[in-house]
Amino acid sequence: MLIIRPCNENDLDDLMHLSHTVGKGMTSMPADEKAWHEKIAASAKAFDYRQAPAPVSTYFMVLEDTDSGHVIGTTAIYTGVGLTQPFYSYKVSTLVSSSLDLSTLRSTRVLSMVNDYTGATEIGSLYLLPEFRRPGVGQFLSRSRFLTFADFPERFGQQVIAELRGWQDEEGHSPLWEHLGKKFFGIEFQEAVTIAALRGSQFISDMMPKYPIYIDLLPEDAQAVIGKPHDSSAPALHMLKKEGFQFNGYVDLFDGGPSVQAETSAIRSVADSQQAAFRIVASVPSDAQQFIVSNQDLANYRCGLVAGYIDEHGTLCLSADSAQHLALHQHTPVRFITMNGSTAAVKHAA
Repeated sequence: MLIIRPCNENDLDDLMHLSHTVGKGMTSMPADEKAWHEKIAASAKAFDYRQAPAPVSTYFMVLEDTDSGHVIGTTAIYTGVGLTQPFYSYKVSTLVSSSLDLSTLRSTRVLSMVNDYTGATEIGSLYLLPEFRRPGVGQFLSRSRFLTFADFPERFGQQVIAELRGWQDEEGHSPLWEHLGKKFFGIEFQEAVTIAALRGSQFISDMMPKYPIYIDLLPEDAQAVIGKPHDSSAPALHMLKKEGFQFNGYVDLFDGGPSVQAETSAIRSVADSQQAAFRIVASVPSDAQQFIVSNQDLANYRCGLVAGYIDEHGTLCLSADSAQHLALHQHTPVRFITMNGSTAAVKHAA
């Protein structure tokens, strides 16, 4: 069974393995033990039900294969982006100029460095080991975060953003970085990503130009990747758009990957999520619906991809094994969404 839960120190070896396999350009998962210790500690603090929600928090969760006990994927929520150090993006906008003497009206796109997402909640760090990439698992990893929003709305902002990795070639080179960022920093793409992950964004403020950059002056291969996701991120972008996220012209400063945004309450899976009582049944039919279910328990948070059905009383019926892995407590409601995206769950007779 696949279970999403908060990370802990016992996951360190698996997390380091994921960092080494994730590839280039994912700033939130550097292959650095000190950085992972800090992230694990920050996540434990965020999930501590005894403390009031902090403006800046890291809710870092892992996907565990309960059969092996190993972590096979990650997903996370970051609150208060840009409140402790600047959060930079490029905003793609259009400048229009005209000349009566030439009878000409021209428009050109520019990149302007902005901090428009300061204070937003960010979803990120979505990664799944290649050998576990089968239908539904990536969707489960992505949509589970939206149940967390619905479970604990007081802990998250009204605006949610997601940064997608930008397009790179097979060698991991970013055309935008090669023709823009590298000109100002004088370092390779991965080195810049590592510095941002481990030391923060001050070097961006120190070195990047403060004036708009005319996109038409960049080589065509650099222009072509502005707002284009990495091949591995394209499915995630598609899922986010189905949830109501929109691209409004914001792109990553390093590789030009698109950033998308949505109002938290308007995210489809947040709005469609339902609460219900649950009960354990002796068996679940083979054609039973697949649900993403959370236990709504911050102290021992669990979210699972499970088979079940809704009985005639509106109760969610699950197997004993599913209930155990979800750490469910009798008389405590659960929250769920259906995997097919419909609000109408499949019902079976008791």
